[in-house]
Amino acid sequence: MSSPNLHPMLNVAVKAARAAGAIINRAALDVEAVRISQKQVNDFVTEVDHASEKVIIETLLGAYPGHGILAEESGTEHGAKDSDYVWIIDPLDGTTNFIHGFPVYCVSIALAVRGKVEQAVVYDPSRNDLFTATKGRGAYMNERRIRVSKRVKLSECLIATGFPFRTGDNFKQYLAIMADMMPRMAGLRRPGAAALDLAYVAAGFTDGFFETGLNPWDVAAGSLLVTEAGGLIGNFTGEPDFLEQRECLAAAPRIYGQLVPLLAKYSKFANVDDKLRASDRVRAVSASTKANAEDASVDLYARSTVVDFADAPADGAAPAAPVAPPAPRKLTRIRRDAPTAGGPFEGDASAK
Repeated sequence: MSSPNLHPMLNVAVKAARAAGAIINRAALDVEAVRISQKQVNDFVTEVDHASEKVIIETLLGAYPGHGILAEESGTEHGAKDSDYVWIIDPLDGTTNFIHGFPVYCVSIALAVRGKVEQAVVYDPSRNDLFTATKGRGAYMNERRIRVSKRVKLSECLIATGFPFRTGDNFKQYLAIMADMMPRMAGLRRPGAAALDLAYVAAGFTDGFFETGLNPWDVAAGSLLVTEAGGLIGNFTGEPDFLEQRECLAAAPRIYGQLVPLLAKYSKFANVDDKLRASDRVRAVSASTKANAEDASVDLYARSTVVDFADAPADGAAPAAPVAPPAPRKLTRIRRDAPTAGGPFEGDASAK
């Protein structure tokens, strides 16, 4: 059902998202019967992706035949090729979750006008949660206004991310990023659907999100939700033109400002000095994973890697002497002679 309060183009996008969601929900009842193929290592596509994308494109072009289409599975095959209006579609974000019956996936639809996203829908069919946004009109979840989190301390924040999973992804760099990030925050989560991750940042369910290797259809709709909910989004260096740069950072403004310094050196757009620092950090973390687990001096993941400024010595003050580790306890085995026949038994007071 369309809502009179929504922009007409957003109403059409909602209709398309719900139609796709109905297909996904029906297939989820018997996910073992879904036909699956593999685009590349750990990157799957199902007949549900194709059916969902088909109904979305038919709904959008039925209302706006002059618009262009950029879809995950069919690319720019459908729609006008030179339109200022382009629908950016991910028919099933979180396909790997879906085929395992893990209920974290969604439909993502965005409308870009001359390269700028102006309408956005993210629909979670398993929970029937609908996130919408129109540029300049705010972001909504199930027709209720949403805002990003109000937390200002990174140590209290829950941050979402995505892990590398394709051949050629920089796994060692991600280990270094996590070694830098995890001790500084309350928790790190990897749900597995970037569009829904961004919707959750917009709703304040999580305080931030970062990931590399993303495509425009993964982040287009979610990016507008975040900005219309009062958040910031960009690449790892904080630059806002990120849509086709394959790295994304989103958060509430005060948290965004704390995440950029941590992630900037790992950006492919970082300056030479930052890239050298990142390379050194990656090598150090990689070496620590091979070191003897008993050597605490190379434990780069411990919370002691975070400087606690409250405990730091004042300027000019002599540093505190290191606390010597406690001496190891020596266990001594006491040998008891077996009691002789007729002698006192164990526990007898006369044994003393």
